[in-house]
Amino acid sequence: MKDIFGGVLVATGILLAGGSGLCSMVVLFTPGEYSGLKMWQAVAVFGGVPFAIGLVIAFGGIALVRSARAAESHDAESAE
Repeated sequence: MKDIFGGVLVATGILLAGGSGLCSMVVLFTPGEYSGLKMWQAVAVFGGVPFAIGLVIAFGGIALVRSARAAESHDAESAE
């Protein structure tokens, strides 16, 4: 169960970080009145926070998957 929940967390974190990261890059690197490097403060606040949360969720899911696999291998060694 930890393996499945960890995988869901990894997928959710990647989607959240990827979506906010791509949107931030679009705002920073497209020409226009409300885009470009003058918007980096707004991008840091409105795009950076969800990006960081997505990374934390993804790395938490990776840790959960690794702990589940370590527990499975420990249980398999104990059974022998």
